[in-house]
Formats: sequence, C-alpha cells, structure tokens
Amino acid sequence: MNRTSAPVDAPAPGVWEELVTAALLGTERRTPPGGAAGREAPVALLDAAAVETVRRRAGLRPARAAVRPEPAPEDARAALPAAAARRLALLLADRGGTAGGRRGTAPDLTELLPQWLAAANARGFAAPAHLLPALLDAARGRTDLRPAALAFAGLRAVWLARLNPDWRFALRATPGGGAALPRLEDEEQTRRLWQEGLFAERVALLSALRDRDPAAARELLVTTWQTERAEDRLMFLDSLRTGLGPQDEPFLEQALADRSRNVRATAAELLSALPDSALAARMAVRAGACVSVDRTHAVPTITVQAPRECDASMERDGVVAKAPAGRGERSWWFGQLVEATPLATWSGRLGGRSPGEIVALPVADDWQGELHAAWCRAAVRQRDPDWARALLGAPSAPEAGGPGAVSLAERAKLLGTLDAAERADWVAGFIAAHGLSEAFQLLGVCAVPWAAPLGRSVVDALDIARDAGSYPWSFSGVMGLAERCLDPAEAIHLDGLQAVPDESEHASPGAGGYWAEAFQRLVTTLRLRAAMAEELEG
Repeated sequence: MNRTSAPVDAPAPGVWEELVTAALLGTERRTPPGGAAGREAPVALLDAAAVETVRRRAGLRPARAAVRPEPAPEDARAALPAAAARRLALLLADRGGTAGGRRGTAPDLTELLPQWLAAANARGFAAPAHLLPALLDAARGRTDLRPAALAFAGLRAVWLARLNPDWRFALRATPGGGAALPRLEDEEQTRRLWQEGLFAERVALLSALRDRDPAAARELLVTTWQTERAEDRLMFLDSLRTGLGPQDEPFLEQALADRSRNVRATAAELLSALPDSALAARMAVRAGACVSVDRTHAVPTITVQAPRECDASMERDGVVAKAPAGRGERSWWFGQLVEATPLATWSGRLGGRSPGEIVALPVADDWQGELHAAWCRAAVRQRDPDWARALLGAPSAPEAGGPGAVSLAERAKLLGTLDAAERADWVAGFIAAHGLSEAFQLLGVCAVPWAAPLGRSVVDALDIARDAGSYPWSFSGVMGLAERCLDPAEAIHLDGLQAVPDESEHASPGAGGYWAEAFQRLVTTLRLRAAMAEELEG
C-alpha cells in the first residue's frame, strides 16, 4: 500500500540554535521550539532535534573534493632484510619500563633502537613503508632518535609529516622542509635560493656548498652579509667551521667589528683555531707577556702576571670583559688569552721545553689551576694530541686526570683529541687504577664497540665490585653502557658471572641476586646485539 507523507514545514530561522540552548539549560527552564512545557518536553526536544539533524544534513552542499596528494617519493635504497624488518617492528613496539623499577634479565629494547638505526643507516637500507608511522611516533617522543630515524625514513618522512601534524618535527629537522636544493653547478638557481629562500633552505644551501667548495660558500655569504639579521649572521658564520682555512681569515677579521657581540666572539674563536692568523699572533703576544719562567728557584717555576685591564683591542679580538659571578676579572681575562694562543707558542716562550715538560713545571702563586685549565681548552680547540696527552697525564697517576684537567668533563674533552685506540687504552688504564666510580663520562667518549682491553677492564671492575659486596644499583649506569657498548663477542667470557654469588656478611642484603640479574641481562643483550647484526647482514 502506498502512503504519501505529509509535507514538512520549512524550519524557522535559528531553530537549531534554540534546540541547543534548550538542551543546555534543560526543558524545565527553556521550552523547546514548537513544543509545550511539561513531562513530554524532553521527548519533544529529542524528536525535534532528530528531524532538524536530518534536515540540516539534507541541506548541506557537497564539499569540493580535496586535491589528491602527490605519491610518496620512491626510495632507491636497498630493501631491509625480512628478519631485520621483523626485529625493527619488535624494537618499535617495545615501550620499556619495568614494574617497581627492577629490570630483571630482559634486554631493554628501547636502548638498542638507536644502535640498530645507526647500523641500518651505515648499510644504506631503506625503511619498510609499513613501519614508517611507528618509526615517526618513536622519534616524536625521543629527540635523541630523530637524526637517525629521519635518515632511515628518508624523504618519505617529510611526505608523511605534511599529512600528519604530529610528525611536523620532520619538517623542522629537514632543511627547507625536504625541499630539494638546486645543483650546486647551477649558479643562477643557487644565487636565487640564497637571496629568496627560507632561512632553513639558505642554511642547508650554505652548508652543502661549504662541504664542496668552501671559497664559493664564503663568497656567497659575503654578498648579503651586511643586510642579514644578527642571529642569522651568527648561524651562517658558524657554518664556516667546515673547511676552515687561512683563506677565511680576511672575512673573519672583518667580522671582528660586527655589531653583534656573539658574532664577534664566534669570529674570534674561529680565528684562534687558525694558528697562523693575525689574531692568534696578537693573542700570543698578550699571553706571552703574562707568562715567564723564574730560574731563581731551585726548580724553574712558571710565574704569571695577569693583565690589569681589558682594553678595546682585546675586546675586539673576542675577550669578554665582564667576568662571570665568582670569577676575578684578571684571571678571567688571562684564561681567555691563553686559550686563544697557539700552543706552539709555549715551547719557544718557555725554554724549548716539550708539552710534557711544560706541564710538569710548578706554577707560582696558585695560578696553576687557571693556567692548566686554559691550556686544556686550547688543546681541545686546536685538536692538539701532544698537549692533550701532557695534560691528561698517566691514567694511573694519583690525581688520575693529570695536572691540567680540573673536571671529568674536561678529561673527556681531552680524550676526544686522541685516536680511538689510544683513547680506549687510556680509559682502560684509568679504570684499572681507580675503578668505575668516576669512569662513566670517560666511557662515553670511547668508540663503540669498545676495544677488547677496555671492555675487559670494565667487566673486571664490575666483578670486583660484586665480590666486594657493593650496591649493584651504584653501577647501573656503567652496566647500561656495557649492554650497549661492549663487543658482543665478549659474551662468551661472562658465563661464570651469571650465577648468584655467595654473600659475605658485609654485603648489601639481596645484592647477590641483583648482580646475577644484571650480568644475565648483559649476556642476553650482547647475544641479542649479535643476532641483530647478523640479521642486517641478510
């Protein structure tokens, strides 16, 4: 049977807003439009809202179809082996954390993810497309993962980031938001991008050009230098660290007169890293006038006469006049002069002595700490291994860090000037003589995987600490480093450390069980790392 529906009256203007108001205030306080007050008012309100909802939807005009996004760029890199892809999925799915803070014997997969990404990038693999969202989610929550994760994801990370605001960090981390730079041989396009591009694009362009042709990059920077903002000049100037050479000196000398104090300081730092620069020579004259050898003592002694003022020429050459709180002005100025002086100056100034002989000289009037600390900074800035060795001293020395290292952080920086093998040997000697209590920062600058002598010195020190009944929690940081940095081949030497030891009467309660868990976890993690490496080999 056919039925003809009665026509529905057109809605009054504003009826939807009236319905919403009645729903918010309640039908006892506001009568729904077209209804009556009373017990039936809520039902009438819902009926009217249902009718109006259908009417509103029927009256909507179709929206214009969105533009279909361009296809994701192809990734020409080699496909990841299937076993390695499965491993990556497991690493990305692991959220880490343990109940009550006790980790047990299971490896911490979240700490292995950075190492896995570094190994995959070194082999030139492309990220599996189906794992890109999980990879970007992981990098979103961990800034330490972002460089390796974005390198592994490639240009597809930028493509996805344009579609999902949660991943916008990929656009910020990629110069120019992933925009392709012009071929550096195309001078017209290069100059146009330099003059008209976004700041991130210009930084990327200058860095790429500096890697390939330092002189061309500097000349491009000169063309707009006077019109750049101070913060931009500082960033552009910092790019000159790559390929820094004597040919950059005239430009840097001009930058010493810049309006910005930070730009002047950076220019001075770069010039002081050029041992034959005019600034280095000026600093050498100033510092040399402050340091001499007094031969009237039984043992030749270094004497220091710090500058009594910081004149305009010193400030122009990068010396900061105002000392930090708690520092004397004269010692502050003196330290800056020595730090910027070429280290080769001191042999001629101090009787032809070698760096080791100079460092061994006594220093009068409590100036030794300031002088040696400045030499430490100079050795790091000038990448001078001879001075670094002299200032580090023997790892077994009572003061452990040598006479010039005033902190573990400075010792770590000095070690960074040595090659990987020498660095590992020095740290192994330090641990053998002094244990692990101060070795954490030093281990952090050693190449991974650790060389065999270094790895065994760490394991031996952990074993000694366990036998002594020490709190295992005090060594959790070093144990975590060992899990990530010890050579996986060392796992076969650790089987005897996985058993629960007999606890002496002086041992911490329950320490034996914790030590056993820690060594079991170490062995399990090393074997997992070995399996990961095999999977990446395919």
